[in-house]
Amino acid sequence: MSDRVSLFEVGPRDGLQNEKEIVPTSSKIELIERLVRAGLQKVEATSFVNPKWIPQLADAVDVVEQVQREPGVQYSALVPNLRGLERARQTQIEEVAVFMSASEAHNKSNINKTIHETFPVLREVVEAAQADGMRVRGYVSTAFGCPYEGDVPLASVVRVTRELFDMGVYEVSIGDTIGVGTPNVVRERFAVLAAEFGAARLAGHFHDTRGTGLANVYAALEAGIRTFDSSIGGLGGCPYAPGASGNISTEDVVYMLQGMGLETGVSLEKLIEVGMFMEEVLGRPLPSRVLAAMKHTVKGECDNGYTAGKANA
Repeated sequence: MSDRVSLFEVGPRDGLQNEKEIVPTSSKIELIERLVRAGLQKVEATSFVNPKWIPQLADAVDVVEQVQREPGVQYSALVPNLRGLERARQTQIEEVAVFMSASEAHNKSNINKTIHETFPVLREVVEAAQADGMRVRGYVSTAFGCPYEGDVPLASVVRVTRELFDMGVYEVSIGDTIGVGTPNVVRERFAVLAAEFGAARLAGHFHDTRGTGLANVYAALEAGIRTFDSSIGGLGGCPYAPGASGNISTEDVVYMLQGMGLETGVSLEKLIEVGMFMEEVLGRPLPSRVLAAMKHTVKGECDNGYTAGKANA
């Protein structure tokens, strides 16, 4: 496997959807543009879910249309159904993502359908999106544990992943939605999934609820995974998973990967600046450990006229 790791930034969507206060559209756009300037080439910009359920992302069309797009950057958006896809079609978005759970109870809570009932709904979305020339990514939630059912059988994760690939998605992100995974389980599950579907078609999506997020990234790396979802500052959580705290922090992941000699193409210093920007927008500290440790140094360099990120230039 390659020594290069690809990061899929989900902060603008998965991060902001769980905020109590609605972030202004202009701040969302600036967040996305700053993330791209930091070197991130895959950004999930928003979600075309019904604003009734996720009012924090009601401005999805405006965000996608107003953001300054950069060549070579993959901008994506979540769509739950054909109605969401219709809203996405009003924009220039070129990639969408569909999602479902490996747990029956979480799937019912999240989208009010059983797993079996969800398959035809998502298949319609995937086929319609592909007919429009869009790429489609897939998410499997609660792949390591469910807030309602507890343990989730590996067989269920394999089944749902297989269905998504059969629909035609190019990649499936395997999610530890409530942050209960431990490295041994992560390594074992990804080893099975990689043997079944190929490691290059899989991504890891971890939450740091119990402090095992980075350890789980390391375990997935050992299983051959080279794509990971992460969120600036550790923003996020799932509105339909009680107790689920933020995603793994993009800054924390980049710091660890760089220390391991793995290439990400992302400037850590510029990420710190983005995290500081979001702390100002939200009016509170973010949970990223690297942000807390480094922001004063980066701020001092910026105040003294130095260019942040020059060490990685």
